[in-house]
Amino acid sequence: MAVKKEAISYEDIVRAVRAGKYAPVYYLMGEEEYYIDKLSEFIADSALKEDEKDFNLTICYGSDVSVDDIITAAKRYPMMAERQVVWVREAQQLLDIDNLASYLEHPQPSTVLILCHKRGVLDKRKKLAGEIQKVGVLFESKKLKENQLPGFVTSYMKRKELLMDQNAVMMMCEHVGDDLSRMTGELDKLILALSEGEKRVTADFVERNVGISKDYNNFELLSALIDKDVLKVNRIVKYFNNNPKSFVLQPTLSTLFGFFSNLMVAYYAPNKTEEGIAEWIDQSVWQVRKNILPGLKNFSGVKTMQIIEKIREADAKSKGIGNTLATSGELLMELTHFILH
Repeated sequence: MAVKKEAISYEDIVRAVRAGKYAPVYYLMGEEEYYIDKLSEFIADSALKEDEKDFNLTICYGSDVSVDDIITAAKRYPMMAERQVVWVREAQQLLDIDNLASYLEHPQPSTVLILCHKRGVLDKRKKLAGEIQKVGVLFESKKLKENQLPGFVTSYMKRKELLMDQNAVMMMCEHVGDDLSRMTGELDKLILALSEGEKRVTADFVERNVGISKDYNNFELLSALIDKDVLKVNRIVKYFNNNPKSFVLQPTLSTLFGFFSNLMVAYYAPNKTEEGIAEWIDQSVWQVRKNILPGLKNFSGVKTMQIIEKIREADAKSKGIGNTLATSGELLMELTHFILH
């Protein structure tokens, strides 16, 4: 029986390139554009010295060329350099992509061919995918799961030799979402705003420089609901209600639905330790410790199911189904009252 080939990771590719090991072809594809952009830039910059790029770097777009054009460019020899790079952006627009398989049977050893296929993937059942995997790299850049985003932010800041408080991390995740290009852009702005020698990013610093309130956000609302802190919940809901231009109900409902759905699943975890629950619901131990364990203590399974149904009802009403009068703030007030009582 054939052994399934393990998917190659972003780190695997970076490690090989840093060691000077270049594949004849890199097919970078998927929904998460950030890793496609970073890898293609990294490979091209590593494969060629700056003074070699004028004659040995070819950049083209799938909408402007055919596969025959790409093969012709790839078969050329480098000029006064060890290798050349042919970089195809928007490769998903190539109409005759399957024709590339013939080139991959005998790729030019001195050419590094990079194809960037965004917002989709190559059909892995086709011959081309198999040919790429035989001689080169077929990499799928997947969107990060919600529970992976805090780790991405923390790791990004660590690479910049900075620490970021967990509350600040969660604020950024909630505010920016899973668009990694936008996230790194916002983090870079924070880094530029730091005073010389400052190595820690706090929630207060995020509030001052990104415009997110550290006291009035979905992260704090969820925390207050889990703790059943009625006063704090009412204060946050009142703030949201009084600031309709800066409050959108759907992200709040999404945050609440995500938590209570995970809480419902956590009730069925065979191992009720922090680590056991974290593995069962695919969340970090930190999130389990901060939110799930207190949630298990303060909400019964039956109440959790009822809350999930209420969140769905509030979402429907916010979209005009069965509701003609209530504002977003009023719907949130009704929902949080049900959760607390």
